[in-house]
Amino acid sequence: MSKITFLGAGSSVFAKNVLGDCMMTPSLQGFELALFDINEERLKDSENMLNNLKLTLGSTCVVKAYTNRKEALRGAKYVVNAIQVGGYDPCTITDFEIPKKYGLRQTIGDTLGIGGIFRNLRTIPVMLDFAKDMNEVCPDAWFLNYTNPMAVLTNAMTTYGGVKTVGLCHSVQRCIPYLFEALDMETEGVHTKIAGINHMAWLLEATKDGVDLYPEIKRRAREKQKEQHEDMVRYELMFRFGYYVTESSEHNAEYHPYFIKKNYPELIERFNIPLDEYPRRCERQIKRWATMRDELVNNKSLGHTRSHEYASYMFEAMETNNPFKIGGNVMNTGLITNLPRETVVEVPCLVDASGITPTYVGDLPQQLAALNRTNINTQLLTLEAAATGRKEHIYHAAMLDPHTAAELSIDDIVAMCDELIEAHGNWLPKFV
Repeated sequence: MSKITFLGAGSSVFAKNVLGDCMMTPSLQGFELALFDINEERLKDSENMLNNLKLTLGSTCVVKAYTNRKEALRGAKYVVNAIQVGGYDPCTITDFEIPKKYGLRQTIGDTLGIGGIFRNLRTIPVMLDFAKDMNEVCPDAWFLNYTNPMAVLTNAMTTYGGVKTVGLCHSVQRCIPYLFEALDMETEGVHTKIAGINHMAWLLEATKDGVDLYPEIKRRAREKQKEQHEDMVRYELMFRFGYYVTESSEHNAEYHPYFIKKNYPELIERFNIPLDEYPRRCERQIKRWATMRDELVNNKSLGHTRSHEYASYMFEAMETNNPFKIGGNVMNTGLITNLPRETVVEVPCLVDASGITPTYVGDLPQQLAALNRTNINTQLLTLEAAATGRKEHIYHAAMLDPHTAAELSIDDIVAMCDELIEAHGNWLPKFV
């Protein structure tokens, strides 16, 4: 029996989307859906939910929960990763509250910046443990990583884990629908080209019937920008650098040195920047789960509509050899020629029975490559810190982060990192 293993299966809503999709895919019938999570209560919830869903959908997939990770992985053909190491309490709270003492504010803190650096440092060792198990019990499996920080974790699994890995993010899928809906433009028949790095990939081309849509996009965006809305940072970046970026304005506000600045507090209101947004989301989700648990977990008539998540479509393409196109995060094997080869890039990829084949992009416009490199610098130094166990590389990563460097002195950056290391305690490996 072929097997799909879901790591972090206690994320019940996401597990429902991905594995519910698999239950609805003809070529995946009969697969074992192996569930693993360190939280046994949430694991049991997801098992109950998926068994109810299986009955509703009439699927022949077999749902099985494991408390032993290696056994969950044993013989897997595909592995889906959706873990969060350290959770909201204590680690996300720590990531936000200590920098705030130094006057450094964040919005999401899960990809770049101080929050992203420390989320990487506590997650990479766990991911490399996954890789060790996979090399032993399912060495040919594809690893689909949905966990942030996407670029660094995907890089770690490929470079140091030796696992066939692709990183998957919703931002490429959502980019065009979100932009065009906001500007009251039709997406039917629109052809696009998107490439860059995760959370900072660029809409390089948008055409319809051979006509460049960017002039109309920018015209409408300038009108919309006259009033406050939720995407003001991305529009400003497009006006200044020429292209629309895939990930949301709340994320991009902290990826650059231009928007969250204590000496220019008026920018927060001007660009409608939601400081401390991720902690608010976490608290809302925790409260929401308390009320929706019974509805989702114990609902004997639970239904499902196949989602837009890439995973099931990728498995289907590999099983049937019917090609499927994704925006994937992969090592830069000469794909984007003016970004470093040792980084992970987000580019169009073709999925079929031969696996995942990324496409060549060439040079990005120089200003876009330059913006990407400011984020890549911090990504690569964070990976270096995790690989070497040397504290100095944590400092390097933080000192090279665009937002952190624009706000704090070197002494404060080092002191903040030291305080974060101490506060994380056993959530981090030892650094020297």
